Amino acid sequence: MEDGTRRTPHEPGDAEASVARPGFLKRLVQGAIVIGVGVVGFALLFGMRAEPAEVEPPRVIPTVSTVPARVTRGAIKVRGGGTVRPRAEVTIASQVGGRVIWTSPALVSGGRFLENEPLLRVDPADYENAVEAAEADVAQREVALLEAEEDARLALDEWRRLAARENLDPTPPNALVARQPQLDAAEAALRSAKARLEDARLALERTWIRAPFNVIVREETVDPGQFVAAGQTVGRLYATDAVEIVVPLSDNEAALIERLWSARAGDAATRIPVDIVSEYGGIEYAWSGYVDRAEAALDEQTRTVDVVVTVPEPFTPAEGDLRRPPLLLGSYATVDIEGTSFEEYAVVPAAAVRDGDVLWTVADDTLLVMTPVEPIQEVDDEAMVLGPIPDGTPVIVSMLLFVTDSMTVRPVQLLESAGPRGAGAGPRGRGADPDADEREGDGS
Repeated sequence: MEDGTRRTPHEPGDAEASVARPGFLKRLVQGAIVIGVGVVGFALLFGMRAEPAEVEPPRVIPTVSTVPARVTRGAIKVRGGGTVRPRAEVTIASQVGGRVIWTSPALVSGGRFLENEPLLRVDPADYENAVEAAEADVAQREVALLEAEEDARLALDEWRRLAARENLDPTPPNALVARQPQLDAAEAALRSAKARLEDARLALERTWIRAPFNVIVREETVDPGQFVAAGQTVGRLYATDAVEIVVPLSDNEAALIERLWSARAGDAATRIPVDIVSEYGGIEYAWSGYVDRAEAALDEQTRTVDVVVTVPEPFTPAEGDLRRPPLLLGSYATVDIEGTSFEEYAVVPAAAVRDGDVLWTVADDTLLVMTPVEPIQEVDDEAMVLGPIPDGTPVIVSMLLFVTDSMTVRPVQLLESAGPRGAGAGPRGRGADPDADEREGDGS
């Protein structure tokens, strides 16, 4: 039917889109309502939440290792060390020339000789002849002196008789009249002949080369049949009565030895006692010695004071201990020198001294106390200090990251270590008593 108006027909699906649009809007509104309700609910729940309870964290008390302080008194020991050297070492040379006709069987490296014992002999034939010639010359000079004395006596008598006849002065007018110059010359010739005889006898005696004191041979350079010239070296010897150890000490260590600068070489009244220990075959052996002197100058390179320690009779075997060696030259020895005496000082582990002058100690079994001390010296792993440290005070040796004075700690005492090394005359350390080692191994 046509009404005069032209209508455009709809596209396919337009009706369906018109119908779907209200449904989409509805779902959008519903989603917004759900989200809003969720946000409001979360806000209400967050606002109505209960405050969490404040719980104090558990208190951690650090566990520390302790060692009891050992309080003692008396003289401390200043420890040092050095290499053993001979007290005296000499180079032996022949004073006369000639062929060596005999050497002692002990004239080898390590051989021992007593004072004045012969080492070798040079052929004495020429020197024996020289002695005989000198003796003959002396005899001739003695006869010549007798003749000069007789001539002088006769000349004096003749002058006196002449003076009596001629009424002259009985005193000879000059020495020539009494033949005094001839007498003096004869006496001088006899003295010269006797001196030559003494020289010849001395040269003959010097064909024997003898030990100047008790010695051990370090080196020999001569054999029988060899010709030696006067002044030629035949060996090197060193004294056996004592050895020396040069111990370098810092000025702080040297200051702990009260009588150091009073020590005089060779003066028994100024000797300072010293304990010496040296290791041989894994065993420590001990000797006794003394400070003989201190060199009055600092070493230019090390800036230390050289203290000379003397050890008497280092090569004498110990009674009842055939295993004990001599104090070998060139070996290293540790020395403990008697130092300053203190009325009281504490011995603690060296690791326990903090910042050079503080100990951490435990008071009332739980409190860490920072105790100031005055260090005296350190020997091996022990330190000697002055301060208010009663005997047996627990000293903390373990490390702590955070420390405050009077903080609470839980102390645990470490097992006590072996006591300090003492002085003795026999072997030291493990191996000194094999039976003891066996008992230790089987737990007896």
